[in-house]
Amino acid sequence: MLLKEFIKTNTQLYQLNGRDMKNLLVLTDFSKSAAHAARYAYSLARQLRAGVTLCNVVVVPAEVPQSGLLVWPLEESDVLLRESEQALEKLKTQLQKSDEPDGVNPAIIVNSFTGVLQDLVENVSAENQIDYILMAAHGHAGLSGLMLGNHSRILIDDIGPPLFIIPPAAKITPIKKIYFAMDFIDPDQDLKFVRMLVVLAASLQAEIFITHVYKDSVNSQDAKSVQKLMLNISCENDYPLIHYKAIENVKEKQGLEWLMVHGDMDLLVMVHHPQGFFDRLIKGSLTQKLAEELTIPLLIFKKEPDSPPV
Repeated sequence: MLLKEFIKTNTQLYQLNGRDMKNLLVLTDFSKSAAHAARYAYSLARQLRAGVTLCNVVVVPAEVPQSGLLVWPLEESDVLLRESEQALEKLKTQLQKSDEPDGVNPAIIVNSFTGVLQDLVENVSAENQIDYILMAAHGHAGLSGLMLGNHSRILIDDIGPPLFIIPPAAKITPIKKIYFAMDFIDPDQDLKFVRMLVVLAASLQAEIFITHVYKDSVNSQDAKSVQKLMLNISCENDYPLIHYKAIENVKEKQGLEWLMVHGDMDLLVMVHHPQGFFDRLIKGSLTQKLAEELTIPLLIFKKEPDSPPV
């Protein structure tokens, strides 16, 4: 399907349902991990009373190293696109088998495209007011491997909507406990994301635990600033299910390991911005043991770039 046709069709559907309905864009490559992520997304959509767009991108050779040496026959492109559409319809049918007869079941749109993943996701997200993007985690080398495989890093760096990354072992259960790992480097930006998270948590009737992973060298003045910020968060958002946890650790990655293993959470939230907590983490890797045990979906907010000076 052409991108313009998809945008027109989706826009009409969402206008019929009203903009209050959230829209989830679910990316799949038809792998086992991606199928699991789609089931997770469908369950989340049911919780949020959201619509689901299942999308597969037949990647053009422009995304492949040394693509100038490759030929992309039109006939082959058409065949791959038809196969993609058939696989999406099959996945849609599989998801709908879990529908509840008397419940509110998510509407599903399926679409395949040929092109560059980043461009297509950006256009679809902007034109259809996508609230969240969901995709499977790939890789077995700790958090770094989960993030960098199969275009994940491109989406984290360049795409606006918040991104859910679903590990293969993530349990498909209602989200009731959300941990937001903050470093408090940019409090104003962090507050903006807390507000966004409160909206999501309220829809899920979930608790939020603002978690501060810090070094033991943090001085008392910094601690007071964090306490003041937490008070502002509680008062401003008027959401009774917000809590604060401090985790002291010399190395942030060790603190995150502890949090993932002992946090008793359903969702871990981070903000991605240059030189921030999350950015430093994905440049390294967690232990192999943690990678094997990782069952927690990640929600990643992206900090907007600073405005250039006038």
